[in-house]
Amino acid sequence: MGILITDQLTQLSTESEVLNEVAKNPGIIRKYLQDLTPSLLGFLIQLMIAVIILLVGSRMIKMLVKMVRRFLERGKVEAGVVSFLSSFVKYALYFVLAMIILGQFGVTTSSVIAVLGSAGLTMGLALQGSLSNFAGGVLILILLLKPFVVGDYILDNASSEEGTVKEITIFYTKLLTIDNKLILIPNGSLSNSSITNYSHMDMRRIDLTVGVGYASDLSKVKAVLEGVVKTETAVIKDEPVDIFVSDLGDSAVDMGIRVWVKTEDYWPVRWRLLEQMKNALDENGISIPFPQMDVSIRKE
Repeated sequence: MGILITDQLTQLSTESEVLNEVAKNPGIIRKYLQDLTPSLLGFLIQLMIAVIILLVGSRMIKMLVKMVRRFLERGKVEAGVVSFLSSFVKYALYFVLAMIILGQFGVTTSSVIAVLGSAGLTMGLALQGSLSNFAGGVLILILLLKPFVVGDYILDNASSEEGTVKEITIFYTKLLTIDNKLILIPNGSLSNSSITNYSHMDMRRIDLTVGVGYASDLSKVKAVLEGVVKTETAVIKDEPVDIFVSDLGDSAVDMGIRVWVKTEDYWPVRWRLLEQMKNALDENGISIPFPQMDVSIRKE
């Protein structure tokens, strides 16, 4: 307790001596400010130069990225590779720009590398997700058997997200859904999960099921359905057309229809066939039953 009081008294006496010195020699503050001015001006000049470098460097990076993108597009490089490499070049150039700006404040590249090296384990653990996504993007683009390319319609079975691949960046793959929503999926997840690519093959098979009543003439039903299929011009004629009884349901006989179309025609043809089959069955007096239940009431 006595030591604490002694320290406080010593501090008070030191502060009073400083105040007395300032009172006796007011020019000491002016001298301090004059000594501080050159270093402050130097810092402001460095800050202005750094801002100018940032503005000019950002514009130059945008120009260089555009040049790289145009060069790759003229070389007819795949769109996914173009977007991936463009993103990689952009981030690499911004890293170089950051090193240049830090150099204006006396921070050397070797010191930054030393800090990164000493903190490598910590940063590796912190950025393991980003590194995994980067590696996943490389795997998606570099492998000979590419799972998908820009423009493909895919389904990520792990997340149940689906859409058209719009862009493949160094960390994320962007999917555009049919209702115009943008979904970002980490490349690491896509490279480690099963993917359904609906656009990879040139043809797709349409599988339809139509229920008819048990009293219907099945040969007539087949003839009607076959006639609808023949009138659809988008159906590939060289591929087999299958019309068969697929199941005997509780209230209906389920007729299976299988036809082949081009991948890009899948949904329009599917919708047209369903509508035309319903109209054709109605015109021919063939009922499409709905679920029914017979209830018997017994009196005792």
